[in-house]
Amino acid sequence: MHSCMSAERHAMYRADAVLHAKGNVLEIGFGSGLNLAYYGKEGSRVTGLEPNPGMRRIAVRTMHEYSFPVTLLAGTAEEMPFENGEFDSIVSTWTLCSIRNLESALQECRRALKPGGEFLFYEHGLAPDPILQKKQHRWSKITPYLFDGCRVDRPMDKLIGSAGFEITSLKNFFMPAVPQTEGYMFAGIAIKS
Repeated sequence: MHSCMSAERHAMYRADAVLHAKGNVLEIGFGSGLNLAYYGKEGSRVTGLEPNPGMRRIAVRTMHEYSFPVTLLAGTAEEMPFENGEFDSIVSTWTLCSIRNLESALQECRRALKPGGEFLFYEHGLAPDPILQKKQHRWSKITPYLFDGCRVDRPMDKLIGSAGFEITSLKNFFMPAVPQTEGYMFAGIAIKS
């Protein structure tokens, strides 16, 4: 997963995903810390939450190279060890697809955000074309076993909205050089309403 997600084609999307992150930031599905290179240096503090011990081992090697404080914790987004309203921003990149109980995770994100806090997301999911959707549903029977729990058939905007977030910005597009079954993106900002 680290090698796949390190691909250069992801770099501009990572930079865009964390562009608006500020203050006390939580990144769920921190992975190997690939987003760290794109956070602003203006007083931000980043806490990473990652369930995969292999990914945490990779992240620990590089997270101290940055000029802002970074903390890495073992854990899942479904049961976060944080106070209510603790974070100004929560970042999720290519993470929501692999969370088993996504509804609980999104409720936890909403709980951990300050009122008016922003949930910043870059996720792949269910495309609007019904023919492609059928392929995505079939592919999602296999992808969890191949890609650490990943499902490519989740309607991310609807799921985020139904968790009590107001989506204020949303871009949908197909990532170039990625199969359409896996490359339909939901990139946006949602506010805790």
